[in-house]
Amino acid sequence: MAFSWTCPYCNQNATITDSNISRFLNKFNNNNKYGLVGIEIESITCPNLLCKESKITARLAPLSGNYNIPTLGKTIISWNLKPNSSAKTFPDYIPKAVLDDYNEACLIRDLSPKASATLSRRCLQGMIRDYWGVSKNTLNEEIKAIKDRIDPIIWQAIDAVRIIGNIGAHMEKDINFIIDVEPNEAQMLIGLIEMLLKEWYIARYERQKQLEDLIGLDVIKSEQKNIPKLVNE
Repeated sequence: MAFSWTCPYCNQNATITDSNISRFLNKFNNNNKYGLVGIEIESITCPNLLCKESKITARLAPLSGNYNIPTLGKTIISWNLKPNSSAKTFPDYIPKAVLDDYNEACLIRDLSPKASATLSRRCLQGMIRDYWGVSKNTLNEEIKAIKDRIDPIIWQAIDAVRIIGNIGAHMEKDINFIIDVEPNEAQMLIGLIEMLLKEWYIARYERQKQLEDLIGLDVIKSEQKNIPKLVNE
């Protein structure tokens, strides 16, 4: 069955068919606590002729049904093998420090969601300081400083990143009181970072490039206007 897919290497949207995807299942029991389980390895190759990279993932899950044609149950644990995280590729005109924090947040999302959330918080602070030119004593003050400059719902989401990131950045007064961050919650923070990278940096770059092309066209047309016409023209 064909399905839509976005390549993590070239960011191109593609339709994946049977010729681009393969799965391998290794079954075992060995008296483990889960019973009969399987490790499924999936490989998807990008159809883009300029890319042709493969995304390889694996997951461990219990098996049920017919032994020869088993059904995989709820995933116990999963791994990104290639690339080793879910990080998307962004242009190098975005500050390296921002991209480093973003990539690391993606890399440890499943291993340590709390640390991933903290890195998303740090990434957000770097973006606010660089893009908006706001630098204050705390991230809370910096977020308040841009409140009137961005969409209200985006501002609320940004403040949510700060609050959730604080869970990993600061110890509670009662050290026995633990608030966890789940991998899917850490991914929500990463998703906001990705959206802001596109709406702030990439949109600004593309807008500037479009305007520069227009200005360049104006110069060309002005020069053409001053070219003497041929006699027979």
